Amino acid sequence: MSNNLSSSDILKLAKLSKLVLSDEEVIEMQKELSQILDFVSKLSEADVKDIKPTDQVTNLTTVLRSDKNIDYGYGLEDLMKNVPNRDNDFIKVPRMLQES
Repeated sequence: MSNNLSSSDILKLAKLSKLVLSDEEVIEMQKELSQILDFVSKLSEADVKDIKPTDQVTNLTTVLRSDKNIDYGYGLEDLMKNVPNRDNDFIKVPRMLQES
């Protein structure tokens, strides 16, 4: 099966991609993208009827570590001593987003 793209197909793709192509580049893209589509179409010919669908290949059940509470020996007040601007137990920072 041959997936030959026309120059108008390439120009449409270039416009959607916000690319400006020269005439030579259009011809080159025609050739390269057609070859890519031909290769991808070969994948549909692969016999996969005995292959089970998978959503992952590592067989890992979870890759997340469990949360553990670690006491480093510092209390909240010890840590908040270095905060330049605070409101009770909260650190005050300059507003980053403005209401519209």
